[in-house]
Amino acid sequence: MEFAAEANSAAALPRAVGPEVAVAGRSNVGKSSLINSLLGRRRLARTSRTPGCTRGLIFYAINERLRLVDLPGFGYAKRSRSERAEWKKLVEGYLSDREELVAVLILIDVRRGPQTEEVELGAFLDEAGVPWLWVLTKCDKLSRAKTQTAIREISAQTGDVPVYATSSNTGAGVKELWACIDEAWQTALGSEDQPR
Repeated sequence: MEFAAEANSAAALPRAVGPEVAVAGRSNVGKSSLINSLLGRRRLARTSRTPGCTRGLIFYAINERLRLVDLPGFGYAKRSRSERAEWKKLVEGYLSDREELVAVLILIDVRRGPQTEEVELGAFLDEAGVPWLWVLTKCDKLSRAKTQTAIREISAQTGDVPVYATSSNTGAGVKELWACIDEAWQTALGSEDQPR
C-alpha cells in the first residue's frame, strides 16, 4: 500500500492498472484520516488542520491491481474561484469517463448529515451510472444510539443507498467498509481474489 500518483489535470491522469475506488467529501470531513485507516498507515495521506490541502487526484496503490483515489475536498476549500472550477472540471471528468472506476465513497460528517453538495454528487453519479455509498465519519463523536438514528434518517432520505458508519480514531466500521470495497473489486474483476 503506497502512494502511486497525483494528477492536477486530465492529461496527468496515470494509466489505469485495474479497478479504482474514489473517496469524496468536504474538505473537513476526515478523508485523509479515513484513507489512512483503510490503508493501515498513519501518515500516508496527509492530514491537516487547514481544509482544502488535496489539490489534485491522489492515487494510492492497494496492490498491483486496485487503487484508492482521493478526490479534492469541496465545501470549505480556501482557493480561488478559478482553481475550484478547474478542480470541478477535473473531478467530474474523472467520475464520468474513468472506465476503471467501480465505486465512490461519499464521506459525510455523522453530526451534520448530507448537505447540498453531497446530495448533488450522488445524483451526478447516478446519472453517470457509477455505484456509490454514504460513509459516515467521526462516529466516535456521537453515542451509538445517536449514530444509529443518523443512519436511519439518512437511509430514509436517500432510499437504498448503503450507509456505513466509521471512526478513524477507533477504527470502527473500517473492516465493514473494506468488505464493501472487496466486493466492488471482485465484481469488477470477475474474480474471487482478494484485493489485499
